[in-house]
Amino acid sequence: MPEITKTLDLDIVVPVYNEQATLVASITALHAYLARSLTETWRITIADNASTDTTPALADTLANELDGVIAVHLAQKGRGRALKKVWSESTASVLVYVDEDLSTDLSALKPLVAPLLSGHSDLAIGTRLDPSSRITRAGKRDFISRTYNLLLRRTMGVSFSDAQCGFKAIRSDVAAHLLPLVEDTGWFFDTELLILAERSGLRIHEVPVDWVDDPQSSVDIVATASADLRGMVRVATGIARGRIPVGAIYDQIGRHPYAQPAPSFFGQVIRFGLVGVLSTAAYAVIYLLFQQFVPAQLANFLALLITTIGNTAANRRFTFGVRGSGQVKHQAQGLIVFGIAWVITSGSLVGLHRVSPDAGAHVELVVLTAANLVATVVRFVLLRVWVFRREAKPAPTLEPRRAFEVGDQPSAHAHPRTAETLTKASQS
Repeated sequence: MPEITKTLDLDIVVPVYNEQATLVASITALHAYLARSLTETWRITIADNASTDTTPALADTLANELDGVIAVHLAQKGRGRALKKVWSESTASVLVYVDEDLSTDLSALKPLVAPLLSGHSDLAIGTRLDPSSRITRAGKRDFISRTYNLLLRRTMGVSFSDAQCGFKAIRSDVAAHLLPLVEDTGWFFDTELLILAERSGLRIHEVPVDWVDDPQSSVDIVATASADLRGMVRVATGIARGRIPVGAIYDQIGRHPYAQPAPSFFGQVIRFGLVGVLSTAAYAVIYLLFQQFVPAQLANFLALLITTIGNTAANRRFTFGVRGSGQVKHQAQGLIVFGIAWVITSGSLVGLHRVSPDAGAHVELVVLTAANLVATVVRFVLLRVWVFRREAKPAPTLEPRRAFEVGDQPSAHAHPRTAETLTKASQS
């Protein structure tokens, strides 16, 4: 008989609200699958959130009759509230969320949790929108889901494909950083969690699933969609204002890109020159465009401002090989460099008009282009020695989380039946 591991591998949480008609069948089926198919240690947590029917009593009965099943009761309603409470208090290494109706085929559970147990990924989600996914769903619900996820990707700048599938998992060490930041207590909870995770530089693994819609679902689509839109505005505003510290989480646990060797000085000069040529050309076009509508000094200011923002971004990545956080700081420093360049170019215009008050737009352009080239040299020096100066530090490494080994002892917080259940599960 193998010895019991120190902590649970998986805590599979099933949030429930007034599910008396299907709860027993669903939990029994989930329990049978886990006992039959998994070698990892596991527990099922029924998270009842303020049910008003017989769901709480049925949950307690299941916990008493099935090894490795516990019931948690919350006084307030909210799927997100239930997940946040149970996940925050769980001692398992990977925290899982499964819809009570088991719409997602459980064969996707192993590929969902495997990359989290190995440390390869931070979160994992089932997706119904992968070409290889097989789903059965009414056209209206499918349209709404696809529209919502498309809107989410376009407005929030995220890349995960399906925010709403009730089949997700997260490593507990990652959850400890993210859960305190998640404010929603309802259906937007996991969408908010995913947005914060991706903005924090975490790796989200997607698993195509087979999924059959539950025709008895009681979700109010209109109310849920409205709440989701309000949630998106709140999260986007919080990130933009710095109220949600995704940058701090990125620095702590984000998947930082491997440090690349800095380009040589000669290489930086060549790359900076290419960026400068393109910026100068863009500056000329933009200046001529604005000069038709505004005074020369304002046209120069606007053209220089626009090209400086693009120039800083291009030099950051292409010339100096800088990745990761710090973009806002670098753009702010780039604007200071812009101010210096503006003084140089504006001074050239002042000098031209003193020498030749009647100089036309094309003469102004020639003088400004020459001044801009001088400003470019100054910009290179400041970017290299100040804005994008590299500090000596070791390249970040991504260490996989420790594998669970035979010989560890069970957690003192585990359910009384957990030890027996874990042994049975590991033998099955």
